[in-house]
Amino acid sequence: MRTLKTTLLIIMALCLMPDLLQGQEKKTQAFWIHEDVVKPSMVDDYEAICKDLTANMKKHNIQEVNVIVSNTIDDRYMWVSPISSMADIEKPIFATLAEKMGGTAMADLFNKMDKCYDIEQNYIIHLDEELSYMPDGLTLTPEGEPYRKFHYFHYTPGDRAAVKEKVEAIKKMFEGKGSKLHYRVYKSGFGTRGEFYMVAVAAKDAADYAAKISSNNAMLGDEWQKLYNEFRSSLSKYEQFEAIMRPDMAYSPSQ
Repeated sequence: MRTLKTTLLIIMALCLMPDLLQGQEKKTQAFWIHEDVVKPSMVDDYEAICKDLTANMKKHNIQEVNVIVSNTIDDRYMWVSPISSMADIEKPIFATLAEKMGGTAMADLFNKMDKCYDIEQNYIIHLDEELSYMPDGLTLTPEGEPYRKFHYFHYTPGDRAAVKEKVEAIKKMFEGKGSKLHYRVYKSGFGTRGEFYMVAVAAKDAADYAAKISSNNAMLGDEWQKLYNEFRSSLSKYEQFEAIMRPDMAYSPSQ
């Protein structure tokens, strides 16, 4: 699809912050998500193309590009980059790689990638530091924890204030009890379908995640179950997805 060549290049070229906590005063950070819904039969081809692209960026040490990637078990690949404003997506900053690769080499890669999916999506979500619970420091990629569980809590505009109040109450409870279950909270933004909070929980693997949930539920007890049920009752829809971080497809330039 033609839009991939422009959109994905733009998304990958938006630089990830070295560390969200270093000198950060803002309480939210906008992220542009480019999501490829890959055909099951084309997963291997898609990943091979992406790794080829990453290899070329490493070979030429492209300074303009820095991106992290995750993929869900239903074969959606999400390319994640922060933006300071909508103007960031208009910067023509991927020309260096095309020049370094020469001829039509880069375009050829994306032409092959076009065949791997029929659907791609682009939207913005906002990481909310004040609603997130990461007492050891806010990071997108906790060391040694590549597994992700993404929880989507959808709500109607009329329930926006009530839902946020419950999200705040949950964090307060976790802080007060010293919970070991850490999480990041993202809010829906431009281009998303409806309003939601997305809560991302990291773990070593699915078993480690299940153990964390079980331990947290036992520690917080009935008080937590009551609060969580009240929170769920204010929602219009709930979804959850398993995912894994893909450092083999991500890229950070050498200095």
